[in-house]
Amino acid sequence: MSTLISRRLVLRPLVPEDFPAWSEVRQRNTEWLVKWEPRSLAGSPDPVRDRAAFAARCGARGREQQLGTSHGFGLFAGGQFAGEINLSIVQRGPFQSAYVGYWIDQARAGEGYMPEALVLLCRYAFEELNLHRIQISVIPRNRASRRVVEKLEIRDEGVAQRYLEINGLWEDHIRFAITSEEWVDRGEKLLATWVG
Repeated sequence: MSTLISRRLVLRPLVPEDFPAWSEVRQRNTEWLVKWEPRSLAGSPDPVRDRAAFAARCGARGREQQLGTSHGFGLFAGGQFAGEINLSIVQRGPFQSAYVGYWIDQARAGEGYMPEALVLLCRYAFEELNLHRIQISVIPRNRASRRVVEKLEIRDEGVAQRYLEINGLWEDHIRFAITSEEWVDRGEKLLATWVG
């Protein structure tokens, strides 16, 4: 399992032992997060309140990482769980691309942790996984998530209308993307600024 480290953060796959901290943060941030996330399937176990469902989630993410189809990381700041960042739907062949999603504890928002984590993830995606492109899709009114990509000056590719079903509604998303060529040009500066 990969662990990514910067000056303030450790990104590592979540394990069943992380359940108490993860559950506490997710429960405390329900209103902060639910409006930006897909609805859970009716009748499915709730990993926020069910330790076994969380362990199953960790196991599924571990298998996805072994298969190379997804790489999920818990974000730890000062040793405390603070959020997640995921590189998902990794596609090989001529596409060599993946999608990034992230969330952070509202109590930690605005401290620059997520841009730092995204730069770490970019280095991993381009330098270790040898991907060509990653995309971050953000609901236009989600100012906090937009601020992450804007701080890093990640390219805006325009709005995809009714792109994803979020909290029961088909939401437009702004697509931001960075390619390996852009990483070659900008990666060193991004790492120096954000990772240390």
